Amino acid sequence: MSKAGKKEQYFEKLKSYLEEFKSIFIVNVDNVGSNQMHQIRRALRGEAKILMGKNTMVRRAIRILQVENPNYEKLMPSVRGNVGFVFTNSDLKTIRDKILSNRVKAPAKAGALAPIDVYIPAGNTGMEPGKTSFFQALGVPTKIARGTIEIINDVHLIKMGLRVGASEATLLNMLNISPFTYGLTVVQVYDNGTVFPPSVLDIEESTLIDQFIAGIRNIAAISLQIGYPTIASIPHSIINSYKNLLAISISTEYNFPGSEKIKAYLADPSAFAVAAPAASAAAPAAKAAEKEEEKEESEEDMGFGLFD
Repeated sequence: MSKAGKKEQYFEKLKSYLEEFKSIFIVNVDNVGSNQMHQIRRALRGEAKILMGKNTMVRRAIRILQVENPNYEKLMPSVRGNVGFVFTNSDLKTIRDKILSNRVKAPAKAGALAPIDVYIPAGNTGMEPGKTSFFQALGVPTKIARGTIEIINDVHLIKMGLRVGASEATLLNMLNISPFTYGLTVVQVYDNGTVFPPSVLDIEESTLIDQFIAGIRNIAAISLQIGYPTIASIPHSIINSYKNLLAISISTEYNFPGSEKIKAYLADPSAFAVAAPAASAAAPAAKAAEKEEEKEESEEDMGFGLFD
């Protein structure tokens, strides 16, 4: 197939995926091999589709397609670096977890950016004493124990975000330490025209509800303060007005069904006192009598042996 034909085929595939699926994960594929990508495709089979392509080709296709749907323009800022697309209509959190779960261990390579801090644990390395100078050059404290090199303390060898040096990579490989894991990482999520970071998927429903309620309370407070009625403030306005009406009725001779009972209570509070049930009143006395009997029995038994 010609180069132009491949571009046309890619454009049609991207267009069909955009029309078929409502959600897209923009993923970074740095250090992901073809075999690992195959495993990820197999894990997502039936629930998602993965589409890779050159960024220039993707941008060109999106510019054409955004004429029909302007929301596609929101994908453009994320199309940079070594990225791909995962299209899905399934639950976003479930698909995100499947994307991130397929990771493989990898040795440290010189010049690569460290995604995490790397520590060398204390303990016997099993290496011959002739390599002590190599450890000393990297500032790793060692001693000779039973004819082998032993690391005295844990050592922070590589800091996250910094590039791995050739000496550090060699030492880790000599110790058979593969500190890094590589796989797809989610950069952004596109869902029904909205783009957001993947951390949003970890927000619990209860947190969203609490924030929504707090927002309603703020709207109600502002509306009440400025005297501007809203759906959030109207229930409070009605209750406050009813309280004012009760206060006026109590202070005057004006009566209505809601204030009659309050006035009756204020006139004679004792009439509303509820007598405690006789059983509950007698209960403390019964317990006191029972304790008195137990006390008398214990006093009678005191001082007598088993065979007296």
